[in-house]
Amino acid sequence: MRIHRPVAEKVISALNHIFSEGYHADKVLERLFKQNKQLGSRDRKFIAESTYDIVRWWRLLWASIGRDEPSLASNELWKVLGAWMILKGGVTDLPSWPELREIEHAKVRSRAAEASGHPAVRESLPDWLYELGLRELGVKWNEILSELNRQAPVVIRANRLRTDREKLRRALESEGVPTEPARSTEDGLRLVERKNVWSTKAFQSGMFELQDGASQQVAPLLAPQPGDRVIDACAGAGGKTLHLAALMKNKGKIIAMDVGERKLEELRKRCSRDGVDIVEVKLIEGTKSVKRLAGTADRLLLDVPCSGMGVLRRNPDSKWKLRPEEVERLRVLQSEILRDYSEMVKPGGRMVYATCSILPSENGDQVRKFLETADNGAKWSLLEEKSFWPGQDDYDGFYAALLERRP
Repeated sequence: MRIHRPVAEKVISALNHIFSEGYHADKVLERLFKQNKQLGSRDRKFIAESTYDIVRWWRLLWASIGRDEPSLASNELWKVLGAWMILKGGVTDLPSWPELREIEHAKVRSRAAEASGHPAVRESLPDWLYELGLRELGVKWNEILSELNRQAPVVIRANRLRTDREKLRRALESEGVPTEPARSTEDGLRLVERKNVWSTKAFQSGMFELQDGASQQVAPLLAPQPGDRVIDACAGAGGKTLHLAALMKNKGKIIAMDVGERKLEELRKRCSRDGVDIVEVKLIEGTKSVKRLAGTADRLLLDVPCSGMGVLRRNPDSKWKLRPEEVERLRVLQSEILRDYSEMVKPGGRMVYATCSILPSENGDQVRKFLETADNGAKWSLLEEKSFWPGQDDYDGFYAALLERRP
């Protein structure tokens, strides 16, 4: 594989922005591509995939060049890029660039092999995060670590309001995007090869949304019916909101709530593209926003903020930005949301509590703690739990619990 220097420079720039400025990798790359519209599809693909892969293997790559701690000095980042080329990039001979002259293939491979004796280094995780996973998941943690370092597949969901899965498959095929049915889903398709599907006519006409196969399990678990009054109380940009609307055949009412104005604005745009007009967007401005809706929902979705431990392969920079105190803050927040927001459900109504985490402390433990309080134990019943481990059916990790409020 031949790598052109201007393209490599873009990777170095992206890494610097991700680690020095704290921006999420997807946003860094989005901005980089907007600023460099002359880049061809092959160069864009290389920049995106190599940047994500270097972030994914960040700790192991630093160990392979003999560094215990990362540095954001430009000459050091070039060495990390060189190590990635040797270990992960399939490059036989490094380019003859000045920054790569000191790198020796044999030493890089030897150091990487030696460092791999430590599982946290081998799988490129901070020590504290490795220990957290081991504490909560035991031997299961070591079994799934390699899955968290695989490139995530691209899975989309056919929008039932515009099309069905087979019609979408044929439409994408006609635009040069081959797909196959995504397992364990009714509406999902998996891209056979990674391509930019956002410029397709199928996307622009609202025929599909990007949504992992595991995430596609959540709305059907809630089983909303046409005519229901549904609240999606942590809606974000609304991927699951749109799925709920499709299952409801665009009949009834969905109140999509979140604390983020920008995300809700994005949801408005997506509703328009997807042909959804039953969604009312509400910004959560305090406890009153929730209390006003007490006892009004037939169905409630709580896709709560979480550590994102089930989607690390999709967001590898998260493992370097997450901190122990943030995980604890999120656990407290999850408990508060479950306690307070559940009051919006009518007697006889149902609620789904969901996360994209695989940690029991964010998942089943939260639900059981909620049910163990005398008041909630008398009012609520746990009907079903679903868990996906990273890599199961080739999807992300996630958890969802279905509860019913007694009449």
